[in-house]
Amino acid sequence: MKGEFGLLLRELWADIQQPEIVWQVLVLAACLGIAWLVQRRLPVRPARDGVWRLGQGGLLRIAFPLTALVLVALSGALLKPWLRLNLLKLALPLLGSLLVIRIVFFVIRHAFGRAGWLGSFERLFAFSAWGVVALHITGLLPDVIGMLESVHFAVGKQKLDLWMLIQGAGTVLVTLLVALWLGGAVENRLMAVEGIDSNLRVVLSRLSKALLLVVAVLIGLPLVGIDLTTLSVFGGALGVGLGLGLQKIASNYVAGFIILLDRSIRIGDVIAVGQEKGQVTRITTRYTVVRAGSGVEAIIPNELLVGSVVLNESYTDRRVRLTLPFQVAYGADPDRVMAILAAAASARDRVLADPPPAAFLVAFADSGVNFELSFWIDDPQAPTAALRSEINLAAWRAFQAEGIGFPFPQREVRLLGPAV
Repeated sequence: MKGEFGLLLRELWADIQQPEIVWQVLVLAACLGIAWLVQRRLPVRPARDGVWRLGQGGLLRIAFPLTALVLVALSGALLKPWLRLNLLKLALPLLGSLLVIRIVFFVIRHAFGRAGWLGSFERLFAFSAWGVVALHITGLLPDVIGMLESVHFAVGKQKLDLWMLIQGAGTVLVTLLVALWLGGAVENRLMAVEGIDSNLRVVLSRLSKALLLVVAVLIGLPLVGIDLTTLSVFGGALGVGLGLGLQKIASNYVAGFIILLDRSIRIGDVIAVGQEKGQVTRITTRYTVVRAGSGVEAIIPNELLVGSVVLNESYTDRRVRLTLPFQVAYGADPDRVMAILAAAASARDRVLADPPPAAFLVAFADSGVNFELSFWIDDPQAPTAALRSEINLAAWRAFQAEGIGFPFPQREVRLLGPAV
């Protein structure tokens, strides 16, 4: 083992063979115990929304390692003149790495919620962090860094090596996490504003996230000495590839922003596109989800919504007109039939009184007289099968009570020529 931490381990091994190690263990145990009590005694209060909100869950995650780190550092400074403190010196990087891991994953979980990939990424990040700490303690970290720096290559005029790329990836990751955290805070603030249309709030929140991510990359790469101009060649080639291969996806994203901005389709609208009809339950920048009355959800690309005719039953007015066909026998009184149909519709709660239901005589068919019942509702997002059934049953009972019959097809057959 080489370096300062290699010497620290050798001195710690020597301390273990001395009675003074008992005092170091007691001091370390006391620091950890006090940190545990501080974590348990933290007040549980409702967290407020805001950019600087840590949340009580995040505070509980970092309270123990942060308190222990501070106490161990203070104890080392106070007891240095009287005791050998190699055990406390070894505990400092371990507690510091634990604090960093918990802070990073609190920010990640705040930004991504309950994403399924977080568990695997957290284990990978924790393994990498503890590996770096182990290399640092054993004194092997400078040798590993030197080996990574020896693998170098050129991109244009820029000289790069593996260590620089790893630093760049780590710095960009940190700036991206901060950007996602800030983006989530901005989104929470925008969603809480009631004076802005819901679609506009979604657009502003997504634009703010995209802008923060771009700024994070532009800030992170130069911090480790990577010149952004050297990536222009790759950026141009990537742009051409994306333009050719992802043309449909790009058009869907552009169409999604158009829909969100012009508010032609909103969540809760009842629309019909081609063979698909239902209520809009979700609008993203790539697709729109339409839930049919049967419960089946159709995922419609936004490009289709912008480039084709969309029937929106609740664009400017949520009232829609429904019609029901009826046919009665020729012997029935037409005025009485129309009155019965209008009364059957008026008795339903979902049917609007203004405009009132109305029945019309529309045709004289082969077997009977055709009527059409017209009525209006203001909740097109709800299924109408039950309403139609109720009106049909009410009309049937009224027709039975009035002696009005329903016709059925009749055919007259004539036999020509002498009977055999």
